[in-house]
Amino acid sequence: MNQTQQVITRITSKYGKNRSALISVLQDVHAAYNYLPEGSLDIVSAQLAVPLSTVYGVATFFKAFSFAPRGRHVATLCTGTACHVRGASTLLVEAETRLGISPGETTADQRFTLETVNCLGCCAVGPLLVLDGKYHGQMTAQRIAGVLEGG
Repeated sequence: MNQTQQVITRITSKYGKNRSALISVLQDVHAAYNYLPEGSLDIVSAQLAVPLSTVYGVATFFKAFSFAPRGRHVATLCTGTACHVRGASTLLVEAETRLGISPGETTADQRFTLETVNCLGCCAVGPLLVLDGKYHGQMTAQRIAGVLEGG
């Protein structure tokens, strides 16, 4: 049994290998690796006795799951209408320049992943940058550097 199988066995055992815990199992696998490694869905499918198509369907439905390694810090920029009107596109260019990556990419040192979303539901404090789950409202190009430096 390889290391990934061992990790997933511990995770599925925690839930009694109950198929109704599929989302929780995927969340734990994602937390263990910071993404869903290749082959992990096959192992989850076998251990929970859930068809692979179902496991894959759940994993691709939720944006929280990634199939590519993510950085230790995830910077998410809202590009919804309210944030866009308040300068989100300028912030995106600033973040891309500072990090040297485009949305959906991870820096070579695996420190940052940059993402965009259509709305975070915080329109009153936009434009909004979320770094590792912490919301930074009324973001400006001048402030973005400081927020990223803290990550």
